[in-house]
Amino acid sequence: MFTAPQLEEYRREGYVLFSEFLSPAEIAALRADLDSIATGNSLASHDKTRLEMEPDQPPAGRLIRRLYEPCTHYPSFRALSDSAKLLDCVEQLLGPDLIFHYSKINMKPPHIGSVVDWHQDWSYYPLTNRDSVSILFYLDDASVENGCLQVIPRQHLQPLIDHTTGGFFRGKITEKVDESHALPLEGKAGSVIFMHCMTPHASLTNTSDKPRRTLILSYRAADAYPIYCGVMSTSADPHLRLVRGQYATAARVTERRIPIPRYETKVASLYELQEQARAAEKK
Repeated sequence: MFTAPQLEEYRREGYVLFSEFLSPAEIAALRADLDSIATGNSLASHDKTRLEMEPDQPPAGRLIRRLYEPCTHYPSFRALSDSAKLLDCVEQLLGPDLIFHYSKINMKPPHIGSVVDWHQDWSYYPLTNRDSVSILFYLDDASVENGCLQVIPRQHLQPLIDHTTGGFFRGKITEKVDESHALPLEGKAGSVIFMHCMTPHASLTNTSDKPRRTLILSYRAADAYPIYCGVMSTSADPHLRLVRGQYATAARVTERRIPIPRYETKVASLYELQEQARAAEKK
């Protein structure tokens, strides 16, 4: 459970870092399962429905960029997403009726782990209200050198920043970002970041010789209903589940204006969308 100061920090800053949320034994077990899942995949041969490889490597390269939906496909990660310890914290932030939204693991391999540009999660999945939280579990010690999360505090109560050019959604903030207020959130393995869906965040390339694997889960209040915006809206539907309380019989609408992402092409992930945007900017 959060302490009163931790709750106040989340509400004021748009995030809170919870140190030592997972024990060394729990981290070791999750890492072992992750190593087992990753074994045998290469750029030339892998299940594209389950994972995404780092693109800048030879065909036999085995560096994975992302695992999709581990909390659907693998029991240990599913158990963590359903655990009372975690859901008690989420309930403190969002209320008693909770929907599990999605999960992923960003792998950040040594020397190559892909950059993630500044963005706000709510831009990807517009909801009728802002009661959605992203939860990042550091499975390794995370530092500036291996690409820890960066956030811009106190932006979560402001309007959504523009993520478009030419009328199309680019998956990244397209306005100039004032990085003078950005904070790197370094933490030991087992640390967890609870981050509001409107908090701008990014991470740099991993320039170290150490991995930075991060499990990311998202939950939303049951009455935070998704706004339909095409086929990309339904991609998470098979993984949604009620994890606490009851389904809502009505949507709670708090927003007078909800920007809708319009995709120029179908993409597999945030990485691919942001890479396309960066390439277009160079032309």
